[in-house]
Amino acid sequence: MSTKIFAHRGASKYAPENTMAAFRLAELMQADGIETDVQLTKDQVPVIIHDESINRTTNKRGLVRKLTYEELRQADAGAWFSRDYAGEKIMSLDDFLEWFKKTPMLLNLELKTNKYPYPGIEEIVLNRLTEHGMKERTTISSFHADTIRRIAKLDPEMDTGFLTSRRPRQLFSLMDAIGAKALHPKYRLLNKKLIQDCLQHQVPIRVYTVNQPVYILRALEADCDVIISDVPDRALELQKGYNTS
Repeated sequence: MSTKIFAHRGASKYAPENTMAAFRLAELMQADGIETDVQLTKDQVPVIIHDESINRTTNKRGLVRKLTYEELRQADAGAWFSRDYAGEKIMSLDDFLEWFKKTPMLLNLELKTNKYPYPGIEEIVLNRLTEHGMKERTTISSFHADTIRRIAKLDPEMDTGFLTSRRPRQLFSLMDAIGAKALHPKYRLLNKKLIQDCLQHQVPIRVYTVNQPVYILRALEADCDVIISDVPDRALELQKGYNTS
């Protein structure tokens, strides 16, 4: 199996996260896929943003769930990173998918439901993926077990990934109960036991957020299904060297 390299929130080391600039750069770097985040606005529009508030990554303030899509569009999502990116906007999932489906890349959508539940987000996102013909190229992931369970119930064929920054007790029983098809662990959890357990249970490992060469190489050695990185160019270069060594 060849490990795939996904750009975390786009090529977010080099351009403002979750903007078209970061996504286009990931495509230019020839990343295999993009990992990005979805939340719902006050008027139920699915949008691409990581934080529950817009404070850190725009020039405005407020919670995503308390603002309409048009209000979010007034915010500058690029200038905080660099003046070179002033004018970048928070994107709707529809606009993102309209661009993305024309690329050769794979997609990982994380539903950010671990703090606010965003009732109905699972069905909304599944409907958008269906409308854009993107279900077969997409994985839906979440830290929230109930979100994965709802996705699996709504569409048993949908690829799902359970995100975790720690190893819960009875991990594989939990994943089986909620219908998670893959494990998305934090890179520091990757060790021989986890790798062996995933092999035994035939569970793909898609590890996040892997930026340092030593951890990228460890994930390559473990034959992880996916490496999610802020620096996809670095991961691809290390992969090239690893494959020829």
